[in-house]
Amino acid sequence: MIDAMGKVYLVGAGPGDVAYLTVKAYNLLQQAQVLVYDALVDEQLLQCVAPDCLKLDVGKRGGKPSTSQAEINKLLVSYCQQGKRVVRLKSGDPFIFGRCTAEIEALKAAGCAFVVVPGISSALAAPLLAAIPLTDPVLSRCFAVLTAHEPEALDWEALSRLETLVILMGGQHLAEIVHRLIKQGRSRLTPIAIIRWAGTPNQQIWVAQLGNILEQTVGLSLSPVVIVIGEVVGLRNYLQPETISSENLTLAQTFSPSTMSGNSQLSLSGKTILVTRAVGQSSQFCDRLTAVGATVIEMPTLEIGPPSSWEALDHAIANLPQFDWLILTSTNGVDYFFDRLTAQGKDARTLANVKIAVVGEKTAQSLKQRGLQPDFIPPNFVADSLVENFPENLAGKKVLFPRVESGGREVLVKELNAKNAEVIEVAAYQSCCPSTIPQSAELALQNHSVDIITFASSKTVQFFCQLINSRFTNHSDILAGVCIASIGPQTSKTCHALIGRVDVEAEEYTLDGLTQALINWARNRD
Repeated sequence: MIDAMGKVYLVGAGPGDVAYLTVKAYNLLQQAQVLVYDALVDEQLLQCVAPDCLKLDVGKRGGKPSTSQAEINKLLVSYCQQGKRVVRLKSGDPFIFGRCTAEIEALKAAGCAFVVVPGISSALAAPLLAAIPLTDPVLSRCFAVLTAHEPEALDWEALSRLETLVILMGGQHLAEIVHRLIKQGRSRLTPIAIIRWAGTPNQQIWVAQLGNILEQTVGLSLSPVVIVIGEVVGLRNYLQPETISSENLTLAQTFSPSTMSGNSQLSLSGKTILVTRAVGQSSQFCDRLTAVGATVIEMPTLEIGPPSSWEALDHAIANLPQFDWLILTSTNGVDYFFDRLTAQGKDARTLANVKIAVVGEKTAQSLKQRGLQPDFIPPNFVADSLVENFPENLAGKKVLFPRVESGGREVLVKELNAKNAEVIEVAAYQSCCPSTIPQSAELALQNHSVDIITFASSKTVQFFCQLINSRFTNHSDILAGVCIASIGPQTSKTCHALIGRVDVEAEEYTLDGLTQALINWARNRD
């Protein structure tokens, strides 16, 4: 028997980009134990939940396979009855052409507690983001919001007399919408705007008249779109200040003040940056970029998991007192080594007589979060300088080096051996290439809306190229005019080998250094 019931939160995600999520919705996502989300929900919102949150994609996109409404209702009730805190995340506002009523009825019938959290509807946000006012003292004293999912069910005679129409789910029925309005006497010269992917870096806008909009959009995929019809569309030419088209207020600016000194202005405003990273990796770098004005699209290019066998690492852990030094060159190395140490019933006391060397500021921070201070961090935060600046003679020293199973840091191992150190390499984790590209990243690359791509390791470069080569026939066209930004020399070497160039390299080989390098690059271009 369940002692305590959970609660279901029916939450509006806004028009798309994480920037337009409400504070209440953001807080609920962080607390969610189960997330049930629709297809149109921006992928970056999924990064707001805890790593152990169960994420369930239920589709619900017109014309595409999706979970039935009855099955969604059962999921919400089931997890609520298990005592879970469930967030049902819907695009826009839950009560604007959503199926909230059916879900609420199911929850009430089962005695489940629920809360509805409003979101910004795309019906209001899309016109605003396209600089189209829905009301005007002369041109539009009222507007109507309608869904064209079933156009035959609408009273087109009445709708044709309204000054401004906002139509959702109408992309597939654009020709019929135009035909019915003109048939009811609406002028062929009436302005019309079609706004696709409103509120995201992939936003596109077509502006025409009822009489020629079909010619402009022939053969195009018009989903998801918001259609605005009325004279107010013509005001767009007068209401497009730069602050509307390039504003980049984001969650990171709201919750994470910039750590960059001397950058109070939005130095990267108007720039869309594709950040390659590991699946589930912390978004601190994205926070740094958004804090100085960038629009950030995340593209996971690494999947990190356990090695194919723990045998070598377990043997090393069982014999830790025999080692003089432990070398850790990544946060993944830190996490997997210490998690395995705990799994073996040991803790940091086992390392009492072992000194620790780390490569990189993030690695050092990760170690400190485990309550340990590194004994040595090489200058410039690169592995190549570790041996050269090592604080003691390595001859005869036994060194444990937990690393990625596929290998790496060959130069480091070679130099340690050259100093007559005994290096024991063990696989602590494995990295591989994800099978898909997030839709937001794919669209941004396809639409040439990406200004900068950042790489923080050679592996992210390798797997990024593997992904785009599998998706696009000619990746050189996709990357034309895009700034390639690298965190340091080793990553740059891989960029040159696989992409053919590097446009920005951090002087300090850290994420802060990479952020500063991008700021300097943007300033020099202005």
